[in-house]
Amino acid sequence: MNIFPIHALADNYIWMIEDTDSVVIVDPGEAAEVLSYIEVEKPSQIAILLTHKHDDHIGGVEEIIQTYPETNIYGPSEVPGFDDMTILEDGSQVDILGHTVTALLSAGHTAGHLAYIVDNQFLFAGDAMFSAGCGRVFTGDYQAAFDALETFSRLDDDIAVFAGHEYTLTNLKFAHSIFPENEVIAEALGQAEVLNAVNHPTYPSTIGREKIINIFMQPEDVTAFKDLRNLRDNF
Repeated sequence: MNIFPIHALADNYIWMIEDTDSVVIVDPGEAAEVLSYIEVEKPSQIAILLTHKHDDHIGGVEEIIQTYPETNIYGPSEVPGFDDMTILEDGSQVDILGHTVTALLSAGHTAGHLAYIVDNQFLFAGDAMFSAGCGRVFTGDYQAAFDALETFSRLDDDIAVFAGHEYTLTNLKFAHSIFPENEVIAEALGQAEVLNAVNHPTYPSTIGREKIINIFMQPEDVTAFKDLRNLRDNF
């Protein structure tokens, strides 16, 4: 198995879970590069896994399924307009092209956002959590967003983390502005600057690493979390 990103739009990642003769496409916000990959690699089985309803995560689905109509789609009920999509919810466990996928409700960014643990090893967090950050709480439900991060913090430390955007550098700059004396954050910031300079992804991270560098996983209550998120929104 190989997991790699396709860059999309300004800073999105479309994650590709590639096996010998199949591919699971996570959050295809646009179709062109995905279709180019399929044309070259010619997987015999294709599936799409969606975390939430925003167009920058689903915008390429229609074109992909028009070209490859046997593609199976999985996602939360908030995702509109795709006939025959398998609806997943919190706790759903399904087999997708030989991979065991468990859905975790991770709301706040959207009301029905799901993250996915694949094969008990990999977390695809969508926009609920980024390396050193979390998604904007568009719903206004800060308790849900706080709960999502609490859910992630209870996962095994060695689970690899893949998220929907490359925001790590900005997130670490913000964290450094809040905790300028934190040497671990300063070191992580330096590493992100090096990777960013050569356009290299900062993923995968791990749950264990995020517990250390992601200051949004550290507030003790939702009030402190909301205050921190508001500061980040204005950073």
